[in-house]
Amino acid sequence: MKNINPKRGHFLISEPSMQDLNFQRTVLLLAEHNALESIGFILNQPTKLSVHDLVEDFPNFKSKIYIGGPVEKNTLHFLHSHGEKIENSTPISNNVYWNGNFETVKELISKGQIKESEIRFFLGYSGWSAGQLEYELQEKTWIVFKNDPSMALINNKKTLWRNIIKTMDKEYAIWSNMPEDPELN
Repeated sequence: MKNINPKRGHFLISEPSMQDLNFQRTVLLLAEHNALESIGFILNQPTKLSVHDLVEDFPNFKSKIYIGGPVEKNTLHFLHSHGEKIENSTPISNNVYWNGNFETVKELISKGQIKESEIRFFLGYSGWSAGQLEYELQEKTWIVFKNDPSMALINNKKTLWRNIIKTMDKEYAIWSNMPEDPELN
């Protein structure tokens, strides 16, 4: 599989040799990629918290919060499929949006108009300054993976990295069986 140039709506898959503990065996969705910055959200680091655990007046909603990345962990972000209903949403692709009016989200959830499979919440985000992501790609830290961005709304578990790697070319598929710490092998 030839590495492709990153774009908004593409996925980043960490190489198994990733040294940064924040990103070991992670899958990210790029919500923004331009000449100045790149912003993404880790899809396979769930917490045990739900949004109503952190936001006092948030309706009781089973959706877990995920760790979006190591940047600004005190901020709450969300990906969703309701760009037509949630004003100020930023489109990522056909049917996947980033953020928007939070009060509208609370209202739609309390009315049962947003299902758990249609929205994902993240604490913090993953960010790169100008040229930083391109440098990391040259260093073979990430693989850019093009897939349907709505995959980001699926309830992804820790096994997401392994499951995607298994679907890739043979040169990558072998990684799916690597232990997390090869020294323990």
